[in-house]
Amino acid sequence: MQLSPETPVEEAFLGHTLTDIPGKSATTTSWPAAVLALMILLVPALGVTSYLMLQDTFKSALVAFGVLAAALLFFWQQRGRSTPLLWHGLVLLPLALMLYALVSMAWSHTYLAGVEAIRWFIFTLALWLGLNTFKQRNHVMLLAWGIHAGAAVASIWIALQFWLDWSLFPQAVDPASTFVNRNFFAEYAVCALPFSAYVLADLRAFRWLAWCAATVALIVVAIMMTGTRSALIAMVMLGPVFIVILLKYRHQFAFASWSQLNKALVSLMLVVGVLGMGSIPSGNVKILKENVGSTALQRGFLRAASIGEKKEYTEGSVSKRFVMWMATARMMMANPWTGVGAGAWEVQIPLYQPADDPFEADYYAHNEFLQLLSEYGAVVGGLFLAVLFAYLLLAAGKTWHLHGKALNEAPLRALTLASLLALMIVSNAGFPWRLASTGVLFAICLATLAASDARLGIQEAFFAVPLHWRPAFSSVMFAVLVCCAALAVYITQQAVQAEQKLVSAINLASRAAKLKPPDSQLSAAQTTQLVKDVRAGIAINPHYRKLTGTVADALASMGDWANALWIWESVAASRPNIAAIWLAIARAHAHLEQNDQAMVALKRAQELAPDAPGEQVLEIVLLSRTGHEAQATAMLTHYFDQGWYDYDLLQVGYAIGLKAHNWPLAIRALELRNQTWPEQAADAFMRMGQIYADPAVADRAKALAAFRAGLQAVPTEQKDNFRKRVPESYRAML
Repeated sequence: MQLSPETPVEEAFLGHTLTDIPGKSATTTSWPAAVLALMILLVPALGVTSYLMLQDTFKSALVAFGVLAAALLFFWQQRGRSTPLLWHGLVLLPLALMLYALVSMAWSHTYLAGVEAIRWFIFTLALWLGLNTFKQRNHVMLLAWGIHAGAAVASIWIALQFWLDWSLFPQAVDPASTFVNRNFFAEYAVCALPFSAYVLADLRAFRWLAWCAATVALIVVAIMMTGTRSALIAMVMLGPVFIVILLKYRHQFAFASWSQLNKALVSLMLVVGVLGMGSIPSGNVKILKENVGSTALQRGFLRAASIGEKKEYTEGSVSKRFVMWMATARMMMANPWTGVGAGAWEVQIPLYQPADDPFEADYYAHNEFLQLLSEYGAVVGGLFLAVLFAYLLLAAGKTWHLHGKALNEAPLRALTLASLLALMIVSNAGFPWRLASTGVLFAICLATLAASDARLGIQEAFFAVPLHWRPAFSSVMFAVLVCCAALAVYITQQAVQAEQKLVSAINLASRAAKLKPPDSQLSAAQTTQLVKDVRAGIAINPHYRKLTGTVADALASMGDWANALWIWESVAASRPNIAAIWLAIARAHAHLEQNDQAMVALKRAQELAPDAPGEQVLEIVLLSRTGHEAQATAMLTHYFDQGWYDYDLLQVGYAIGLKAHNWPLAIRALELRNQTWPEQAADAFMRMGQIYADPAVADRAKALAAFRAGLQAVPTEQKDNFRKRVPESYRAML
């Protein structure tokens, strides 16, 4: 049944009256809706105050427990229900991704695919729960207030960090509120902004108008404070969208009944709030050092304008994203139908990077659509995107053509679509679907549209339909969700323990890196504790390579190659296609005099990234160690002839020349070093002179010439020390 101007929207749903609509009673929906609203408020507003737990782990736990708690309440309330609930075609979309992720555990990266399956399960549950919970617009308004309040509190943290350099939360790049990365906050805030606009425009409590307008202005200013360009572009594009929505549906918003004084007050608070707060200079030294404006207005304008700068496309962050996008495109073309497996982008991407780049560009593609297609393939991922966009276009068209009493649904639908528009924009340069905050907001937006479809009584294919229900179904779902909640508690507890152990190890490693001689090493007890912590963390979760690699690098710098080696090997077991990790493993084996193992690891690195920096040097060293000096010398000569050398290769050439008594090779390495690094000429001439002075060479003229050239190159205050190093038989002739 499609609505007509004569059909009351409250009485239409698939031929039923409102009393027949599943979830109509406030007692069956108010508490689940309240839990969801509280969850969406707390996720952006709260964060951990220590590095011992990752911010997104904390936010993921809030989302998981919030959605599960709301679902448990919902099914407990439905335990005697025999009337239908609701189903919507949108629920099939994340459900299909979840099923694909479960299947891909069998042939792709098991752990990452499992993480993806859990993520899409929570998404599916939130979407279906919202569909059956947001039956009345007052419940959606409660949710909108939760979204707005959460964004406002997070914006207060941003303002404190920007203006006062005061923060309770660890920051990777200031100002980041509770999100650790400012891009994550900006992406969430710009997607929440349409709900803030909805709350303000539909506010009937006049005493709160000024405060609400001020918080909306603060969110806008906070987005500008971050300087996140994708969010700034999305916010600029939302401007005309808001104007069209507010004008077209002005009679459906509460602001149509405001007095002229209240309208003027709100307008003044918005304009003065943005201009006033946006003009307050930053007191954060780290932000000021970026030289991208000292106020929010300057920062927002300069960062948005920098998109058009040529430098961004040659050496800036945009150029780095292009590298990732091109590599992802190659991955898609190589695996067009099935993809590489759910979550496996970061495992496979090194295979599709440029051959001269052995290091990963990042852990995500920074484009949700490309990453989805590369992981899930055209069959699942492509179909997901096609159906999603088709539905959103159809929903936008239906919203535009609503008339009569159905227009009451239009403002909420339009602003929800605006939120999804902002999400799609920032999804082109980030990974918001994979973050707990923006991911659950995505699900809630789809649930809001689906519930609105139900209230409108749209009976077309793919839209809301009755879902036959029995009391036994509620009991089974409640029991399943209890098990899911127990699993969520276990997973969260394990994640917290693993992160605490690994971050504690990183803190000790960082302390060692800051020490200066003679206290350049940790104590034996500290080193033991570091290794103990990292072993405990890896035993819980061997896939935290973002953390474990840092510890291994620190241990290697301390000379603890044995412990660095097994950590790198654990990373390689989880991410086997990273050439830099295999090269690190080869170096560790080489330092431990395990030459055969070092050569095996080196060959793997060369297979992944031929001619990567450092590979030639290590191969030559290993050949020299294993009795293949002639082959090592031939390789050095070839690289020298072709001009393919760096400082390390020249040092190795000199060392091998001395070891093999190949004086021409050693001298050539020193001469090339002089040509490329003339600031080290004094040392190179000293070494050349010592070679020529050696009885095996005995070329006194060249030795004397080298010593004289070195003396001339050395600074005046160091000439006496240089003379003392010259053999006595040459010293008088200087």
